[in-house]
Amino acid sequence: MGATSVRPKDDVRVNAARPAPDNGGTDSRAERLQQLRAPRRPRLRFELLLIGISYWVYSLIRNAAPEQVGQAQRNARWIWEVQQSMGLAFEQSVNHAVNGVTWLIVTMNYYYATLHFIVTVAVLVWLFRRHPGRYGGMRLALFATTAIALLGYYYYPLAPPRLMHGVDFIDTVKVHNTWGAMSSESMAAVSNQYAAMPSMHAGWSLWCGLIIVWLARPLWAKALGVLYPVLTLVVIVATANHFWLDAVGGVICLGFGFAVSWLWYGRPCHRLPRRVPEPPAAPASPGPAGSGDQPS
Repeated sequence: MGATSVRPKDDVRVNAARPAPDNGGTDSRAERLQQLRAPRRPRLRFELLLIGISYWVYSLIRNAAPEQVGQAQRNARWIWEVQQSMGLAFEQSVNHAVNGVTWLIVTMNYYYATLHFIVTVAVLVWLFRRHPGRYGGMRLALFATTAIALLGYYYYPLAPPRLMHGVDFIDTVKVHNTWGAMSSESMAAVSNQYAAMPSMHAGWSLWCGLIIVWLARPLWAKALGVLYPVLTLVVIVATANHFWLDAVGGVICLGFGFAVSWLWYGRPCHRLPRRVPEPPAAPASPGPAGSGDQPS
């Protein structure tokens, strides 16, 4: 009986001393990863700093890509011949036709130079204010789209139609002396003229358009969301800044960007919760024993 009474006590002591199974911190790592992937409320100062630094890095890398003029011309010639073989080399006809209507082509020149940034920033601001829970996923899609585009600029130099040799395209900015496009002498000195594939005018405008179609409620706003990338395609072709295949490259990059966002958040970014609940307030820590409860 004595032996049997001691054994349970020994077993208890052994079990108490035995460490818990070590899973290598897998649970805690998974929890931390889940916390990182959870939508969170964006912070204005951080977002402004992030967007500013990201655009600066994007411009730096884009413009640091070597301007391989010979290869860029060969690639442009190949793109043009592929489109001709498909019976879809319409850029030259559109370029010449629109250039004959001065008010229209001047408007398109300014559209190309300004709305690319204005509309994208406006959509980011709208997401920040009205859809903060979806802002992070949408921003990640835009950033991933732009990051993958940099590989195209670096490894596939491409002359835009307006700079092609041996093909009669009109550089509408130079002809009409409008402001802000990459072909102007002041911009040409600081911008890579042969970073045309993929077209981020097409990629960013489609990003804006899809977000408006997905999330805006008024029918007129959804119509603008459809119209904006379509107009942008017409503008980049009419001003001879891109081939239509450059726009296809931009769409492919955007698909990659949305895929990255989906993989990170576990669902399409437009299906994330609209708003992120405020974190619960931390309970007040009790004061020292015997303090705070006695009358003065």
